[in-house]
This record gives sequence, structure tokens and C-alpha cells, in this order.
Amino acid sequence: MRCCACLSQQQTLQCSPSKMAAEEESNSRAPCLNFSSPGPLGNAQPSNNAHSSPATNEGSAGATGGAPRTAGHSNPQPGPDRGCGTDVRVEHSPNRQHTTPQSAGPSATAARAPTVAGGAATNMTASSVESPNIPSSLPSSPASAAVLVYREPVYNWQATKNTVKERFAFLFNNEVLSDVHFLVGKGMGVQRIPAHRFALAVGSAVFDAMFNGGMATTSTEIELPDVEPAAFLALLKFLYSDEVQIGPETVMTTLYTAKKYAVPALEAHCVEFLKKNLRADNAFMLLTQARLFDEPQLASLCLENIDKNTVDALAAEGFTDIDLDTLVAVLERDTLGVREVRLFGAAVRWAEAETQRQQYQPTPENKRKVLGKALVLIRFPLMTIEEFAAGPAQSGILSDQEVVSLFLHFTVNPKPHVEFIDRPRCCLRGKECSITRFGQVESRWGYSGTSDCIRFSVNRRIFVVGFGLYGSIHGPTDYQVNIQVIHTDSNTVLGQNDTGFSCDGSSNTFRVMFKEPVEILPSVNYIACATLKGPDSHYGTKGMRKVTHEAPATGTKTCFTFCYAAGNNNGTSVEDGQIPEVIFYT
Repeated sequence: MRCCACLSQQQTLQCSPSKMAAEEESNSRAPCLNFSSPGPLGNAQPSNNAHSSPATNEGSAGATGGAPRTAGHSNPQPGPDRGCGTDVRVEHSPNRQHTTPQSAGPSATAARAPTVAGGAATNMTASSVESPNIPSSLPSSPASAAVLVYREPVYNWQATKNTVKERFAFLFNNEVLSDVHFLVGKGMGVQRIPAHRFALAVGSAVFDAMFNGGMATTSTEIELPDVEPAAFLALLKFLYSDEVQIGPETVMTTLYTAKKYAVPALEAHCVEFLKKNLRADNAFMLLTQARLFDEPQLASLCLENIDKNTVDALAAEGFTDIDLDTLVAVLERDTLGVREVRLFGAAVRWAEAETQRQQYQPTPENKRKVLGKALVLIRFPLMTIEEFAAGPAQSGILSDQEVVSLFLHFTVNPKPHVEFIDRPRCCLRGKECSITRFGQVESRWGYSGTSDCIRFSVNRRIFVVGFGLYGSIHGPTDYQVNIQVIHTDSNTVLGQNDTGFSCDGSSNTFRVMFKEPVEILPSVNYIACATLKGPDSHYGTKGMRKVTHEAPATGTKTCFTFCYAAGNNNGTSVEDGQIPEVIFYT
């Protein structure tokens, strides 16, 4: 129960009428302090509005001599963590006895102990006024007709806090013992937040330097216009009680604040929260923030999520809001799981949004301008000629010379050099693997336009990304080649690439890659084909029917079984021929 008036020096209930009268004559009346409402995070505090008059919390006026707040600025709300006792007022007259509340007056009494949560352990409640220990009648003298107040002890709020953690948690966002205030935020959103230098210095090296370093501030009010009030309160909550209070709306500002004041434990909680809430539709937004706040672990997780869900991530609303450097970091990756023509479409959408941000007209020239170094990271050679002709060739973003050279790359041999990357993207994680099926290399294998083929199967699911092929015996030479993987039973071409490669005249193998990984299922027969156009080359002998690859880290074994591929074949078999190497991911 909230009291309305009290005797400034009366601390215990006296049941003797003569004693009451004596004390009434010797003591003056003084109203007790009002209580402030709970703060934004559910803690007792005076008003945090920086535009109201400074607050004096429960007991601080009596304990420190500070000026109390006037009733006009108070928001009374008694509760367990208020540092002020529960008072009950009893008025007496010759004809009646009753209890009445009274609003707070302008002056303050000494500090009083807080009530226990729910009022269960208060020293005096309304029910105790009606107990048999209270006299049924009192003398009707003028002194005894005055107001008597029964209340808890006027000090020692610490007694209800059993641990250091509880005592510090009580001081969070509390005027009691506070010796510094922060004006947090900007404009009308500024909040005036009380704090304690010692508590802050214990939890943060930045605050320690601020209050105790060689350039320590002596100001009792510190402005923080670059910090959000909710984020600063979350920081203080953590410093005072180890409690973490973050949510989707505040996690990024809290992370910024934790970094600003060097509280790595709170940073880790924020990052962990972001990891748990990482999805395809927010991966780009979080990637931008992770790069901004220098959180490499979070950035890596965002990139992995984008690799797995590239199509959904590119379609998300936040994709067009990323900065150019983040766009470049994504386009550089070899592990994006999306066709290049869709990646080009996403880059055009981003360029349209960027021209608006820079207040340019969305012309093809300006789109190319804002794309900058990101444009050359789009791998146009990985598109089909139909995809290129229907999209990029007509976009106006590429120059005429670039369009012509790319069309030549798609249609003629030998293929002209283009400035765009032709290395396939592999949407697979892990380490690239390869097996070699020959034990020795010999010279002179000729080509007449017929494919070299070999049938194979595996014991587990893999993704074939390319073949290793032999080069010329006559020195450095360019070859044109078409590689394929065919499903044997259905005769379906699962993957192919019509491309070229250069060799240096050695007996080494040279990589020729598919545009996309080809999924190979266990215990299913496939045919690997390579049709080369060029001079005589090396070839392999002492072939093996079974070749096993063992992963060094896990010990997982991938077993290839090779068989002769009947039909139109240039002579390759299990024992000798071409296609010496298979490159794959598990």
C-alpha cells in the first residue's frame, strides 16, 4: 500500500496511546517520496525523458541530501525493488477509525527499505491495521487526533538482496547511488539514463578509461547521440546483471554498442542470436552488417547460406540494398548454386536500385557505371548462346565489342579470348577430389571426330565437375573438345560443355570442366565422353578396372568401377586410351 503522509522520525509501531500522543507532539509531519514507473526493460527508474526535471529515486534524497522530485513529475508505482518502505496511515477521531491513502507532498523523508515482491512480506499492510494488536479506540486529544503512520524500516534495501548479482541488478537504470547520467539518442528521442561509474568501469575497458584514465571526464552528464537508447539499456542490463535482452529489432544496434564499449561477451551473444535467425531472405542484409562490424565468422555463415539458397537469397527484398563491395564478394564465389543468366538478372536489379540511390537516370550506361568491377565477375561464357542472346546481348549494358566477342566464343573454334571468367561455378562445398585410372602414359593417340568413351559407376553419390585430358605430343597446342556425361539406360545427356583447352606439350593432364556439376548416383551406369579436335596426343596404359579414393580427413572411400563402352568409340577401353582423370566432389 502506498502511504500519503508520515512522521519523519517514527520507525516502528507503538501501540501505547500515551506513547503515540507524546510522539505526535514532538514530531512534524512529512510526506514520503513517490515512486517512478518501471523503465523500458522492466526496471524501476525515474522518468528517463531528458526533457523532464532530474529524478531523485527512492531513498536517495534522504541518504545523499539530493533534492526530491515534485509530485507533478512523479509516476507512483510501488513494487519490490523500490528502496522505500510500505507506509499505512491511520486517522483517528472520537467517532471513527479508518485507513486512507494520501498523495505525495513536496518534501522527502529518510530512505526506507523496499517491500518484497507481491507485498507478501511487508512490515505493515492494510490487513495488519485491522489486526487485534491495533487499539480499538484512541484518546480524542488534538495530538492523538492527528495522523499516525506505520511503515517498514526506513533504510537497508540491501537486506532484501541476497547476492551481489541481485544488488547490482537492483541498481540497473536506478537513481539510487547513481553518480553519472547519460543522455542517449537524438532530438526528442533522447533518454536520460542513470548509471554508476564503478559498475560500468568493472565491465568495460572503454568506460574504465572514460572515468579513471588519464583523460577521465569529470562531467556528471554524458551525451551519446550515436547510440540507440534501447541498445544502451541492453548494454547496461548486461553489465549490471549478465542478463541478455536482445531481439530482432535491436540486435544490430546492440552489437554496435557492445563493440563501441568493448564488451565482447555481449558481442558474442548478439552474433549467436544472428546465427540462429539467419535465413535466405535476410542473408544479404546480415552479410552487409557482418562486414560493417568486422564479424568474419558471421559473414562466412551468411555466404554459406547464400551458396545453399542462392536463388531465394537473390530474390529477397534486401538484396538490392547491399553495397557494391558486398555484391563483388558474392559474385567472386565459385560456389553459387544458380545459373549465370539469373545472376546477371539479379545484378541488373541491383544496378537499377543503385542508380536511384545515386540519383542517376536508370539508363544502360549508368547501370554499367554503378556495377563497376562487379560486371566482369559475371561469367557470361557459362551461359548458353540462347540465354546470352535473349538477355545480356540485348540489355545495352555490354559494349558492342563485348557482345561480338562473346558470340564468337559461343560459335567458333578456336575460341577468341574474352575478358569474362569462363571457370564454372560449383555449388558444392568441401574439397575437390580426383582419381586417375591409368598407371602409365604413352605417345601418339589420334583423333578423327569420333568420341572416346568409358562406362563407369560409383558406390556413393558424387558430383562430377570435369575431366582431366591428355595434350599434344608436339609441344604447346590448343584443342577443341566436347565433354559429356550420359545416363546409360536412358541415353540422356546429363551434362556437357563444348569448349577448348591449351596444353604445354607435357604428358600431364589438363582440366576441362562442366558448366554445372553432374550428379552421379550410386550403382547406376554412366558413360563419360570426350570428343577432341587437334593433333595426336598422349594416352594412358595399364588401366585399372577399380579405382578407390579415400578422403584424408574422414577416411570415406569412393570406389569407381570402369567398363568398356560399346558403340561408336575412338578406341578407349579399361586398359588404355583417353579420359584418364575424373574430377568430382562428394
